[in-house]
Amino acid sequence: MKKTWKEKFIGDRAFYKMVLLVAVPIMIQNGITNFVNLLDNIMVGQIGTEQMSGVAIVNQLMFVYNLCIFGGLSGAGIFTAQYYGQKNEEGIRNTFRFKIWMAVLITVLATAVFLLGGTELISLYLNDSSSGDLASTLLYGKQYLMVMLLGLPGFMLVQIYSSTLRECGETVVPMAAGVVAVFTNLIGNYLLIFGKFGFPQLGVAGAAIATSLSRYVEAVIVIIWTHYNKEKNAYIIGLYRTLKLPVSLTKEIILKGTPLLLNETFWSMGMAALTQCYSIRGLSVVAAVNISSTIGNLFNVSFIAMGSAVAIIMGQLLGAGKLEEARDTNNKLIMFTILLCIGIAICMALFAPVFPQFYNTEESTKQLAAGFIMLQALFIPQQGFLNAAYFTLRSGGKTMITFFFDSVFICCISVPIAFVLSRFTTLPVLLIFALVQAGDWIKCVIGFILVKKGVWIQNIIKK
Repeated sequence: MKKTWKEKFIGDRAFYKMVLLVAVPIMIQNGITNFVNLLDNIMVGQIGTEQMSGVAIVNQLMFVYNLCIFGGLSGAGIFTAQYYGQKNEEGIRNTFRFKIWMAVLITVLATAVFLLGGTELISLYLNDSSSGDLASTLLYGKQYLMVMLLGLPGFMLVQIYSSTLRECGETVVPMAAGVVAVFTNLIGNYLLIFGKFGFPQLGVAGAAIATSLSRYVEAVIVIIWTHYNKEKNAYIIGLYRTLKLPVSLTKEIILKGTPLLLNETFWSMGMAALTQCYSIRGLSVVAAVNISSTIGNLFNVSFIAMGSAVAIIMGQLLGAGKLEEARDTNNKLIMFTILLCIGIAICMALFAPVFPQFYNTEESTKQLAAGFIMLQALFIPQQGFLNAAYFTLRSGGKTMITFFFDSVFICCISVPIAFVLSRFTTLPVLLIFALVQAGDWIKCVIGFILVKKGVWIQNIIKK
């Protein structure tokens, strides 16, 4: 009997309870993290436009590293979720070891790149036509970058442990650790940026110290909890007796995971290139994009958490061989994501004129930031669908498809649009931003077709 539209796309109370148990802890953790990042951004913004712009540029570069770590671990994460669905502790143990090797390699390479080419990378965002003190912006950016490098090992350990916990159904502990970390960051920012209660006034360097410290606090919490609760995390028993990996599994993870690593690398580089294109229009644009991105990240936690929920739930269902249930559940998850994003977009649009007023910067920059926020709100439902489609395809191991769907698209379509329009036209930067976002309509059509065809419905560890 053919299902009605409601039966196909709307779940019952048990369904939404199951989804929210997975998604809400991730939303809370990401929400608090981004809220504190927002306060952090406002604190730095109180010092001046040059300081805020220098920090924003470095954070854009660090974003590339963060997503490289995410992409590098995601290939193993697909197997972890499906091994968990099969109750295979040794399989989880091996994917954990693979994550260690991959994260260390990426962190060492990133540190070398930032140490050797940090100045040149920051300078890409500083254009001679920009208003503001470019030399000061470069100096503040370099100060912030050098301290942030000290926090990379802490961030690496958090991602290894927290990703595995989430893939095994434990989302509350990473959330709690994240909450403690962000408040550590917030307090450290207040003390070290402004020099309160006898602490030195370190400005942007103080912000970097607080951020790096918070990452180690978060790492200590998740590591201690994981190893202390051996009954619940049986895969941790004997984990470090060896770091050797089965050759066959390593090949499979690399085969599935390499497109994910390349995808996150090129996608994050594409996002950095988009920001660089917008920066051609002036240092005020860099500041405005930073302000809008900060508030945008706070509202985006909704569809980001839903994407994680899609990956976890789909991976476990596919690993357990429940293929038809996976298809039905996925339809409801994507519809829930879109409806949630519509509500979030309305709230964000209402908040757009207010948020930039918290910054100590020029009025023109505030107005420009408000425009960026309005446009981000307009495209949130679109981004929510694309994110859910991406994680659906990824959960079934279709990583090569996601590579073309995500990073190839941004590098071959989005960046060229921004490059041409920013350099060879006099169009307002807000219109350029809107046209770049509208280009994703092509990707929406492709994603809809791929998800509906069910190319992702497969158990990749059935052997």
